[in-house]
Amino acid sequence: MASLTASALRREFVYNGTVIPDPNPSLSPEQVRDTLVAAYPEIATAALSGPEVKSDSARYTFSRAIGSKG
Repeated sequence: MASLTASALRREFVYNGTVIPDPNPSLSPEQVRDTLVAAYPEIATAALSGPEVKSDSARYTFSRAIGSKG
């Protein structure tokens, strides 16, 4: 008889090509954004997409909003 083992995917966040480890797995992705704004101010207005499952992780991506000022 085969046995299955379930395990939680670890989360990682990507911004501008940089992979950022999950600062606190109990936070929602939006709360993680609020936590990371101090180190990455540009993500305050970035779009959040994901999760995209990659082998053993769930990847969320922050994309800068593109638009014109004024």
